[in-house]
Amino acid sequence: MYMNEYEVACMGQIGKSIWIDQIQRPEEITRLEQDKETDVLIVGGGMTGILLAHRLKEDGISSIIAEAKTIGSGTSGNTTAKITAQHGLIYTDIINRYGTEKAQMYYDANIQAIDQFRTLSERYPCDFEANNAYVFSTDNRLKLEREADAYAKIKIPARIDDDLPLPFETKGAVIMENQAQFHPLKLLYALAYNKEAKASKEAKASKEAKASKEIYEQTQIHRIDNGKAITDQGKTITAKYIVLATHYPMINIPGLYFVKLYQHRSYVIALENAPDLNGMYLSEKEDGLSFRNYQNLLFVGGGDHKTGKCRHGGGYVELRDMIRTFYPEANCRYHWAAQDCMSLDGIPYIGKFNGSKYHLFVATGFNKWGMTGAMIAAGVIKDLIAHGKSEYEELYSPRRSIFTKQLGNNLISAASGLLKFGGPRCSHMGCKLHWNRAEMTWDCPCHGSRFGEGGSVIDNPAKRRINV
Repeated sequence: MYMNEYEVACMGQIGKSIWIDQIQRPEEITRLEQDKETDVLIVGGGMTGILLAHRLKEDGISSIIAEAKTIGSGTSGNTTAKITAQHGLIYTDIINRYGTEKAQMYYDANIQAIDQFRTLSERYPCDFEANNAYVFSTDNRLKLEREADAYAKIKIPARIDDDLPLPFETKGAVIMENQAQFHPLKLLYALAYNKEAKASKEAKASKEAKASKEIYEQTQIHRIDNGKAITDQGKTITAKYIVLATHYPMINIPGLYFVKLYQHRSYVIALENAPDLNGMYLSEKEDGLSFRNYQNLLFVGGGDHKTGKCRHGGGYVELRDMIRTFYPEANCRYHWAAQDCMSLDGIPYIGKFNGSKYHLFVATGFNKWGMTGAMIAAGVIKDLIAHGKSEYEELYSPRRSIFTKQLGNNLISAASGLLKFGGPRCSHMGCKLHWNRAEMTWDCPCHGSRFGEGGSVIDNPAKRRINV
């Protein structure tokens, strides 16, 4: 496919986020070489797994993290790193579906998560910066007014701003003040390797110091059975509790997460010589644009689509066209893509995996808001393990009703992928794969697994490579 000079220049940092490019690993990779026992096994070394291990250690509970690749190399290393309780126009949806009380709980949980990030940033410097968040619309002010009304019902200061620094005309934006942004891998690595600026005497003397936290990378969990996890190298980790913090759960039955989740891809281009917009901006449309600054760069995000179903003119093509139109003097410094698990109702699944497996917990379906989602998951699961209950257990319960319109869409998509003939097939459940020309990958339209050109697994739920 022909690319002009602008597009060639923008391919200079293909697939590498600014976070991954700027961070330097503080330690060598440690693989699991022998059988182990622990209080809690955390499968997955992204932001959720690292935060959970940190919270458990504070409570004197030992843990082991088993990461199939390297910590922070998945979605946590490819996020736009916004920490906000403003998740699109979600409060209108939650009130309509579950009522005002649940919407208030959702807001409270996310605001607590922001405050917890703020507190951690004082101990572990991570470029934490307070900022206002905006959801804008280019064609429907009524949606913004409805969301502002929803804010008022749950005691969020409600205001619509018509004077936005965006390069195109809008119908305004609903504002949520005092949100934040940060460098996710600076925090993740600091927590993982205890690289705090100053360790207090109180912390050293607390029960936190008595609990262990071990991290093993390039250690893929192959099977889980009755409190034991078996790695792909045949090593066993025995734990009282096991937490699946793997982005997409690795177990199909029970739980039925393969019908309760679908995956989305979104794209980011980081621009030099672009304006500082002094805020975090997001379109109310699912496939709309987003903007936020970091250092001397402007992040422009968008081109979203369901994994395996890239729409014509979406992805990087859409972003490049927009940048050529509105920021013609800007230069591309980085570009990368992220993959997100989407729940049926816009609320994550956090808690007990299912009714019959109380030793097994899950955190998934963060709906593109993985930073606050990770912090909430760490708190909820820690409380369930340490105290047997959490104030947010019911709100985020993975066992809530799955009967939504999106469930039907998921089932139709999966059936369509299974019934198509020819071509490589996904090693997860056998759906026909689509070739992604923009990223040179094989993508599954059923459950979102992705494979490299040679067949290696890039994104789960698939665990085994494919033959191509």
